[in-house]
Amino acid sequence: MIEIFKAAVERGASDIHIKAGDVIRARLHGRLIPMTQQRLSPDQVKALALKLIPREQDRQRIDEILDYDCSWGVPGLGRFRVNILRQRGTFMIVMRTIPIEVPTFEDLKLPPVLHKICDAERGLILVTGATGSGKSSTMAAMVQHINMNYQKHIVTLENPIEFLHRDQKSSITQRDVGTDTASFMTGLRAALRQDPDVILIGEMRDAETIDTGMKAAETGHLVISTLHTQNAYQTISRLLAVFPPEEQEIIRIRLAETLQAVISQRLLPRKDGQGRVAALEIMVVTGTIRDCIRDPARTHEIPDLIEEGRQHYGSQSFDQHLMDLVRAGVVDFEVAKQNANNPTDFDLKMNVFGASSSGQGDSSFQQSSLADEMGKLFGN
Repeated sequence: MIEIFKAAVERGASDIHIKAGDVIRARLHGRLIPMTQQRLSPDQVKALALKLIPREQDRQRIDEILDYDCSWGVPGLGRFRVNILRQRGTFMIVMRTIPIEVPTFEDLKLPPVLHKICDAERGLILVTGATGSGKSSTMAAMVQHINMNYQKHIVTLENPIEFLHRDQKSSITQRDVGTDTASFMTGLRAALRQDPDVILIGEMRDAETIDTGMKAAETGHLVISTLHTQNAYQTISRLLAVFPPEEQEIIRIRLAETLQAVISQRLLPRKDGQGRVAALEIMVVTGTIRDCIRDPARTHEIPDLIEEGRQHYGSQSFDQHLMDLVRAGVVDFEVAKQNANNPTDFDLKMNVFGASSSGQGDSSFQQSSLADEMGKLFGN
């Protein structure tokens, strides 16, 4: 099994699927590829699950487990985030590979504006996207940036712990939910008494956690967390929807005061077939955007403000970044179009702007308004 895991990691697999009655499969560049020819029996998968479960008391109740999260490492190979589950009455294991080295913004090819975002002293930063979109890697790079540049105390609450950080300029306390603390909520409340400067919450799961996270940001801490939302506009809507209608007005005010940035990302296959690349929407919260968060009648203005803020604040929409990736030859046009917020608008923008900007790949490319460009084309 170790040799199979090693082969998967060396080929760049992001996940390994092990299921009774099936071959072992690895997700390579977004596709599930068979790694073996022999199908595994239920007893073989159960035996492997027993080896992956770290605590003796949990191994003893293996037959009662329906869903179980943990982490597992092999010296010289790497670490894995492990989910053990039941399907059709037998065990299945899904393992997410975690590199030994903590990535930097440069390793992940993330925009330079993330340095500025992480330099904030206080407030709330949210990293959003679907499962498997690279949120954990981006958050690890954010912690790494703070760790290398500031003398702070960083407390992380994760389930399970993924990247292992070494203390550099900062002191990092990593707590595993279920092992080091009972829950995200319990750990977050305790973190406020542990002299933190930065708190990383693995996931904003419920209203109570969101409320306490905002309180931490309001009391002078920098809070970094995740949500499973597709873009900044949806993130704000989702945060508000968690709370009862009678509380949403005050939550709008609190969110407008604490939110520093929303980083939403999607992983796209590279045009050359060599792995995947992150496409990002970045909303840097400005005074105008704070006003739009406070006023429900203006929230719909936020997507346009993100695009307009590219030159001065470093914000960018998905469509702007996708156009950059297409012009630079990194991503195929059809792939970019499928992942755009509005594929029809994206197609139109590429037809209007593509010829004059083809090959530039310059993230500082400035768009005129679509209406102005269309007017020039048709002589209006």
